[in-house]
Amino acid sequence: MHHESSLLRPVEQGAARGIIDIGSNTVRLVIFGGPARAPAVLHNEKVTARLGKGVADNGRLSDKGMKAALTSLARYAAILRLHGVEDVQCVATAAVRDATNGRQFLDQVAALGLSPRLLSGEEEAVSSAHGVISAFPGAHGVVGDLGGGSLELIDIDGERCTHGSSLPLGTLRLPALRDDGGARFSRRVKKMLRSVQWSTAHDQPLYLVGGSFRALARYAMVQQNWPIDDPHGFEMAPEDAIKLARKLTDPKMVARLSPPPAKSGHGKVPAARSMAAKGPAKAALTKAPAKPLAKLPAAKVTQRITIPGVSSARLASLPDAAALLAVLVRELKPQKLIFSSWGLREGLLAEGFDEATRASDPMLAGISAFAAAHHAAIPQLALEMVRWTARALPPSSDPDGPRVQRLRLGATMLSLVSLDTEPNLRLEQGADWALRKRWVGLTARGRAMIALAVAANSGRTAVPPELLRLAPIGVLRDAVVWGLATRLARRLGGGAVMALAGTSLRMAGGELVLAVRPDLAALCSEMVEKDLRVLAECLGLAPRIDILAEGADLP
Repeated sequence: MHHESSLLRPVEQGAARGIIDIGSNTVRLVIFGGPARAPAVLHNEKVTARLGKGVADNGRLSDKGMKAALTSLARYAAILRLHGVEDVQCVATAAVRDATNGRQFLDQVAALGLSPRLLSGEEEAVSSAHGVISAFPGAHGVVGDLGGGSLELIDIDGERCTHGSSLPLGTLRLPALRDDGGARFSRRVKKMLRSVQWSTAHDQPLYLVGGSFRALARYAMVQQNWPIDDPHGFEMAPEDAIKLARKLTDPKMVARLSPPPAKSGHGKVPAARSMAAKGPAKAALTKAPAKPLAKLPAAKVTQRITIPGVSSARLASLPDAAALLAVLVRELKPQKLIFSSWGLREGLLAEGFDEATRASDPMLAGISAFAAAHHAAIPQLALEMVRWTARALPPSSDPDGPRVQRLRLGATMLSLVSLDTEPNLRLEQGADWALRKRWVGLTARGRAMIALAVAANSGRTAVPPELLRLAPIGVLRDAVVWGLATRLARRLGGGAVMALAGTSLRMAGGELVLAVRPDLAALCSEMVEKDLRVLAECLGLAPRIDILAEGADLP
């Protein structure tokens, strides 16, 4: 019995949606497009207005901060008009919420033609939680969203959110809170957690949202020479988080993470040493050996750390974020840490989902839209290929069978898309798409399986050692079989659905049998025979081609 048809909805391209997020540190505009369940970022820009800095100093939004924010908001309003984006949400969070002149500021925002909505601390926590639930369907645990002005904590259990709290522990406030030393900082944070009934063991995942937490994840990934460089979905054990926090709060490390001093007339600032080059994902499935990420420079304090894609300001905030995270881990005692790139903005989108959209698979929605952009027929062709190969595949060694089916469909779509480029680029691009492109709802294990399936579709069946860090060998070998089955399915009739309708593939005893209607016998070329033989050998079976008698039904 097959359920693949329920996995893939028709590709949808919804109207553009705009989110303006007036945060404590930055004011950002994001325009989303594509399918609602897997929104693509069409435009993304921000201005560092640091509205929360004035609030932390004297309780008011500073004139300088408001001027920078209003200038950027006027630009955002113009961009939205020029692009004809009518579905716009404009929200303000902790800085405006806490400022004594916050209401006056929002009146000025409204005068620009926007409709700002001031989120309460609980509303902010709930929207962030909805973003995490949207990214990790069925997620349960605790969401911790670290912004410039506040830390939001909220329990999640599937679709339910409870116990939302907002604490004045944003990145703009943490330096002052840590000035009196680590022990006193820890006591202060614990006291805040107890005041809102958050100082208790949870033994569930802790989902971490926010730019500083993502930067912390990138640092850890580079340190581990991790085969994936997207922090979304990266996991960390609590004890590893404590060790990382200890390292990042060491004074010598703090100096190396601090922004370089301004240039003076007495000489040039020493060039920063890059912590890592481009990740090894490309090399993992190509002939060239993987180039390991560079380790941290060894000794000198003057050798400042850089991480591709992470600003110097974010790096400078790592010690504060790490110190806060250490307290959260000790107090909440989570089962594990999971980093999420989806939070408040994506949560605001998710709150408008209808029931069908909410129930759909974000990974399949994203890959389907990506595949359809290359060729509209690919999603449906991939679905037919998955159905055609189903009886030729043994049960997966992965205990989560239904989840594996969606991976196989995603892998088949990307395999077909990879054929849309030059043969010498297919492995490289396929590895990049599988391992580095952001597919929400896809784990590291799933990425590795899809990457190997795409590679096997192009004839590469070896398992790169890097991928053994992401998934056990058993499921990786399953993925190789998927790719070989896809290779046979698409080469049999050159990607024609009618070729699949007139043939069947199944296991029978110790054989892998390709049954073919007599009018399609010419399809059984030497190339097809070879593909069948390679797949059969991988399954430990003997290959056989049956040309059916005229009028006989396909087995």
